[in-house]
Amino acid sequence: MRIVVCVKHVPDVQSDRALDDAGRTVRGLDDVLNELDENAVEAAVSLVEEHGGEVVALTMGPDDAEDAVRRALQMGADRGVHISDDALAGADVLATARVLAAAVRAVHAETPVDLVVTGMAALDGLTSMLPTALAGLLDLPQLTLATELEFLGGRVRVRREIGDAAEVLEAPLPALISVTDQANEPRYPAFRAIRAARKKPVETLTPADLGITAPASATTVLSAEPRPAREQGRIVTDSGDAGERLAEFLIDSQLA
Repeated sequence: MRIVVCVKHVPDVQSDRALDDAGRTVRGLDDVLNELDENAVEAAVSLVEEHGGEVVALTMGPDDAEDAVRRALQMGADRGVHISDDALAGADVLATARVLAAAVRAVHAETPVDLVVTGMAALDGLTSMLPTALAGLLDLPQLTLATELEFLGGRVRVRREIGDAAEVLEAPLPALISVTDQANEPRYPAFRAIRAARKKPVETLTPADLGITAPASATTVLSAEPRPAREQGRIVTDSGDAGERLAEFLIDSQLA
């Protein structure tokens, strides 16, 4: 079994995040492997540990985005592919999907890829669009938001929760799966795994190496402003009319 797992280097959700003058996320301060991609890496590595094969960690981003691949290697991925080019700066989800699709095809040309695994969303943009866009470009069946997954020879089965209901879906391989943070508990790499990851290969490529030009983004940020500081709350002493005053406050807030 050969699995490509897509990972992303994003600003830490606990840090102060901001956009630059071009409307792009400011990176390079407290960036980490996207937390939801840890579940994708764990799913891919667990499948290969059980059934044999190889996990290829794939990312697109600036030079320091390689750190996300290195983290995936520490968690058990076998090798990494890093797509980097200044022309890709600020790429939206559609442009990113086109580049990742070209990279998956390049990996597939070496040895057929059975599964592409992603997290449910990237915590910087939170569009949750990449799995669907990537599956469409690769013409693969997509089983998204999986909370459980199982390999069945030439097929894969997932379970997903939809409100109060649950669905069990199957698809033939090759396929694309996105997993939620309920799918597993990502492992914490031991010191030996961290050391071993230093020797695992990471190939850095450009769009030209993949036979494509850097795709243009379909969206543009027109303007952005910092979130206003939270105002201090108002304390109301109940003198028998607190309900009326609260209702008036709510009405005024809607009209403002």
